[in-house]
Amino acid sequence: MIQTINTIKALQEALKKDRKEGKTVGFVPTMGALHEGHLKLVDHASEENDIVVVSIFVNPIQFNNKEDLEKYPRDVQGDIDKLEKHHTNYVFAPSVDEMYPDEVTKHYNFGTLEKVMEGKFRPGHFNGVAVVVHRLFEIVHPDKAYFGEKDFQQLAIIRKLVETEDLSVKIKGIPTIREHDGLAMSSRNQRLTQEERKKAPLIYQTLCNASEKKNKETVEDVKRYVIETLNKNGFSVEYFELVDSQDLQPVSNWNEAESLRGCIAAFLGNVRLIDNIAF
Repeated sequence: MIQTINTIKALQEALKKDRKEGKTVGFVPTMGALHEGHLKLVDHASEENDIVVVSIFVNPIQFNNKEDLEKYPRDVQGDIDKLEKHHTNYVFAPSVDEMYPDEVTKHYNFGTLEKVMEGKFRPGHFNGVAVVVHRLFEIVHPDKAYFGEKDFQQLAIIRKLVETEDLSVKIKGIPTIREHDGLAMSSRNQRLTQEERKKAPLIYQTLCNASEKKNKETVEDVKRYVIETLNKNGFSVEYFELVDSQDLQPVSNWNEAESLRGCIAAFLGNVRLIDNIAF
């Protein structure tokens, strides 16, 4: 039976009892609108820990678009119903005032990690992510925390946060979960129209086709191929970058890094979709 908790004090008291019994804690932070990708994170957490905490909190300070915040899907009870079929001990669903009783003034410096891709096009986004994740880690004190690789840059930022703040939590990155047609699972997919949903898998298909061109065409040619293919099919590509998987800096030739990642953000109608694959 899942226990839903809305206050920091109540959650910490419950976890204190569990820790006294020597139980380990796995944590899955979410903004709700849960899908199979989130549930896979919960499954990983339950396999590796005695206690599983899932937070549901739409974090206002990581949205630099007010309309995007207002339209973000919310269904806490529906989320809890989904979690009933997956081992979850606590759902932490705090209010904004509970999370941020005072004005947020903390500012992190992630260097070049936050200057590219999402950081470039969504100023302030990663600071908002870091603030809420650090706050949640302070509240839950998990042994392990689980994040999806779909948000590849966010995962890198969180790893950096743990390193710079010397936090004891172990970060586990879980491969992207996809729909049967390849579309990366995302809460934002709910906002696609029927026609847009049919078209959306072209992002993943194009990335896969592009990866086959590695070492056969130049990096610039492959980037051009991805952007032109999607733009002529009704998308509006915000960026497509081929980056070093470690520091996320763009590369100009194939042998510049041991491991490469192709990362993209594109609008389909009013919905912004992101994805990435290993090259």
